[in-house]
Amino acid sequence: MSELQRAFAKGKLAGFPVVPSEFNEADEEEEETDAFTGLPIVDDDSSSASSASSTGTIIPSSNNNLFARPQGSPNKRTMDQIPWTTYFERELFLESTTDSLKIVHHAYLTSPVGTAPLFVTHHGAGSSGLSFAVLAAEIRKRLPSAGVLSLDARGHGDTSISPEQDILDLNLETLSSDFVSVIDKTKAEMNWKELPPLILIGHSLGGAVVTNVAKSAKLGNAVLGYAVLDVVEGSAIDALQSMQTYLSTRPLGFPSLQSGIEWHIRSRTVRNSLSARTSVPALLKHDPEVRGSRPWTWRTDLGATEPFWQGWFVGLSKKFLEAKGGKLLLLAGTDRLDKELIIGQMQGKYALQVFPEAGHFIHEDLPEKTAMVIVDFYKRNDRNWALSEPLDLVDVRSTV
Repeated sequence: MSELQRAFAKGKLAGFPVVPSEFNEADEEEEETDAFTGLPIVDDDSSSASSASSTGTIIPSSNNNLFARPQGSPNKRTMDQIPWTTYFERELFLESTTDSLKIVHHAYLTSPVGTAPLFVTHHGAGSSGLSFAVLAAEIRKRLPSAGVLSLDARGHGDTSISPEQDILDLNLETLSSDFVSVIDKTKAEMNWKELPPLILIGHSLGGAVVTNVAKSAKLGNAVLGYAVLDVVEGSAIDALQSMQTYLSTRPLGFPSLQSGIEWHIRSRTVRNSLSARTSVPALLKHDPEVRGSRPWTWRTDLGATEPFWQGWFVGLSKKFLEAKGGKLLLLAGTDRLDKELIIGQMQGKYALQVFPEAGHFIHEDLPEKTAMVIVDFYKRNDRNWALSEPLDLVDVRSTV
């Protein structure tokens, strides 16, 4: 090589950074951060969708230094709690009294504006109203005037009963009555002259509750439709046989709130860290009487709810198909459909959406996609919206 060639090559190479001689995979695992919110961006892939998640395309912005080494401490993922005030405008404590007990239902609310709809949610067993917090934010991105009411069922979250009961009444009819009562008391608390248009959304046990309420017609014509998330009668009853085995594999407690959040992410119970940091804290309580290194224990004893399991789901498919109003079923896999629902789908009795890349907590794993489907479902069932504006096209590739 001539001196001229050497000088030319040296000048060209000087424009490139020095590449380290050794690659350290740990340095590459630093979590990305959303430039707008400052909150972590989470890869929501799952083992059941590895092929889908591997096809993503990364489009760097023009100001990215593609060859720069990560800054800051590697392997440091924040597990700090995200407060409910990030998602809702207020919390409500709605009191009901009977001859034998007083129940104070706790709920989170963002009020609708004008004639906008109110999305009312009911969580699954062992969860809380904050299970729907991130979904609520995504819904309001698409419908800024919409409201969201998300309750804590009795025995869950910050809902309290006095005197305390040795055996908590979680009968389906009791939970359904509570759900209607919370809606009516919210109307009174907020001085609404009438109920806004309602879309009822329930996950797992909550799906059984909203279906039962829709079938009862106790909310009258206010209900435009109802959405059931990842629960059908056949597969739910089959799953109950292994529920106690599953519960025995969960930790009895955690050293800290952050470690509880981390367990939910690592176990892929919740596959989105933003959702986990929001919803998991409401599932745990600090018990100073617990000896040892795990004082953060489960707020709800799921094992103690076993006497009610069958009653939650028996007859669910029939009620889902027969209740009045628009019907939406969101599942994490088509294998969850039973015969009755397959026939109903073929007859066009309800809308079906499948997210194979999600786990059981569809709305927490994929809040953005779930919101897109639910908002579109609302628009299709609201006559005023249909007359005033064209429907959006929902870009969800796994629609069935």
